[in-house]
Amino acid sequence: MAIGSGLGAQLGIAPEVTYGTFVAPTKFIEFTKEGLQLKKTTAQSAGIAAGRLLALSSRRVVTQREGSGTVELEVTNKGMGLLLQALMGTTVTPVQQGAGPAYLQTHTLADTAGKSLTIQKGVPLTTGTVTKKNFLGCKITSAEFSCEATGMLTASYEFDAKDCEETSTLATASYPSMSPFNFSQMAVKTGTFGTETARDGIRKASIKFERPQATDRFYAGQAGLKKEPISNDQVKITGSLDVDYVDTVLDDLHTTDGATSLVLEFVGPLIAATFFETFRITLPAIRIDDAPPTVEGFDVIKPTINFTGLYDGTNQPKIEYISTDITL
Repeated sequence: MAIGSGLGAQLGIAPEVTYGTFVAPTKFIEFTKEGLQLKKTTAQSAGIAAGRLLALSSRRVVTQREGSGTVELEVTNKGMGLLLQALMGTTVTPVQQGAGPAYLQTHTLADTAGKSLTIQKGVPLTTGTVTKKNFLGCKITSAEFSCEATGMLTASYEFDAKDCEETSTLATASYPSMSPFNFSQMAVKTGTFGTETARDGIRKASIKFERPQATDRFYAGQAGLKKEPISNDQVKITGSLDVDYVDTVLDDLHTTDGATSLVLEFVGPLIAATFFETFRITLPAIRIDDAPPTVEGFDVIKPTINFTGLYDGTNQPKIEYISTDITL
């Protein structure tokens, strides 16, 4: 028996071979909050019958089924690969670094066709019995990574799902020993792509990826379920930096509307040789939309710098992840 509260909950994920077809979970996420839900579209018969005052229960039908919701978690030094692959779109195989246990995953921005997940949610009754909800055909429509002083690196993933079923077996959750990336490991760098230098005065950083998709592909002959969503707009990348006004580098870029490469990097303990636990987002080109160094009192000037990620014509945005994970 599990604990009869959120303490006994679990989330398991697995990459699907066929969109919307259940695959037993192979990885289990240590999440902080989730909001995955089944959404039904129903229709009620409006037929008139003499003397009938209330619509017939037997004439209500479900015309469409789908799912959606968010999952919030701390970004850890293990187990992040499947989510990153589903977000960025590239098929990734971890590459061994040197001859030791460090493996690099490079998730470069690409189309997400064929990248769907089964997400199995275990929700405990107060009795300790865990109910199961299997969300099929889960596609990531957005993800935001954020870290501030005193905090962990967190991620919030938004999902669209084909369906939710409750028949497949609940998997037994297991978790590797792992630790979260945090503010003490964070660096923000700007400059020329590949040679960026660290910026001073950064107190908080946030980057959001949006993957617009046609999530309304409901066709006849599909039993009220959707076909796999298709990208239907350009990827949108935005972000913000909360800073102390220690220099004018970013302010000047706002004034000139100049481009710079931006790196948000977390480097943890040594794994082996010269390879450290790492989580790194690289945006080869950003333009700063808003950076007002306004004076609002006696305190240090603390602008919030908002930016948009763009294509530099050569290099795609990427997320690099170094861990001991041999597979995603």
